[in-house]
Amino acid sequence: MPMEVSYEGGDRFTLTVRGHDVVMDQPRDVGGEDDGATPTELFIGTIAACVGFYAERFLRRHDLSPEGLRIEVNFDMAEERPARVRTIDIRVVAPSLSEERRTAFERVIDHCTLHNTLRDPPQVHIDVVEPARA
Repeated sequence: MPMEVSYEGGDRFTLTVRGHDVVMDQPRDVGGEDDGATPTELFIGTIAACVGFYAERFLRRHDLSPEGLRIEVNFDMAEERPARVRTIDIRVVAPSLSEERRTAFERVIDHCTLHNTLRDPPQVHIDVVEPARA
C-alpha cells in the first residue's frame, strides 16, 4: 500500500494515503504549531481505532448495537533510551455487550491487525535516495 509523507514546514508533515490527507505536527511546547496530532499519538490512536473496528464488527455480527461503543486509550513513554512507547492501556466501552458474549468479544478485539503486528513486528527497511531517484 503506497503512502507518502511530505514536509510542510516547521514540524508539520502531511500523510497522503488513498487520496486522504492527515496532518501531523508537534505541540507548541516542543516547537511545533500543534496543527495536528503527533506521529506517536496517531500510532496509538490507530491501535485504538483498530480495536474499535474489530469490536464494532463483533457486535454487528452478533446482532448487538455498536451505538455508544467507545475506545479509550492512554499511553506513556519509556524514560530510558531509545525513545519509545512503554505502555498502552486500552479500555473498551460496549454498552450493548452481553455478559455471555464478553469472553468471545475480548478474544476478538485482542487480535486486531495492529495488535498482531506489535506481537510479531515487521522488518522495517529505510533507504535514503537521491531526489532524482525518488
